[in-house]
Amino acid sequence: MCISRFFFLIIIFSFQTMAQDLPFSSLPEAPKEFTATNSISRMIQGLGFRYYWATEGLRPTDLVYRPTVEAQSTLGTLQHIYSLSKTILNAAQNQPSMRPEPPAPEDFSTLRTATLHQLQKASMLFLDTKDEALQELQIIFDREGEQSKFPLWNLINGPIADALYHTGQVVSFRRSSGNPIPKGVNVFLGIKN
Repeated sequence: MCISRFFFLIIIFSFQTMAQDLPFSSLPEAPKEFTATNSISRMIQGLGFRYYWATEGLRPTDLVYRPTVEAQSTLGTLQHIYSLSKTILNAAQNQPSMRPEPPAPEDFSTLRTATLHQLQKASMLFLDTKDEALQELQIIFDREGEQSKFPLWNLINGPIADALYHTGQVVSFRRSSGNPIPKGVNVFLGIKN
């Protein structure tokens, strides 16, 4: 085997290994019982699975795509989802989300990895939380020292629903830019065939 082909195979293997390290390529097994905390966790896992496959294999052409001049690009949409995932994680930790927000990563790989890991951590934190403790969790926004607090209910209809909505936009945008999501992704079962 020639040396250049050897390095090519090493690079391909490295990318495959990195992709396998990312959470949500499939959904974890569902809990045996329904509780408030594992229901929130499962919603986040469902978001993570959809986000994983909506962003898998995006090309530079896809990242700059925007349906109209006024619309946000796919990359801009992904940066917004990153921000939402950070708010979800902060709520799971009962920590404030700073406003204005620190800038999201501009590098797609870093952005995707950080978003998926934030969702994974939030999901795990909710799984480790007792239902009774949900009353203590809030969404907290800190605007230059002034805090506003909202009940955890707003996490479902706010950041989680918004991130799902925008993940659907990414799926639509990539289809429009000629790169539909990989075949075999089954969002109902949470697997890729």
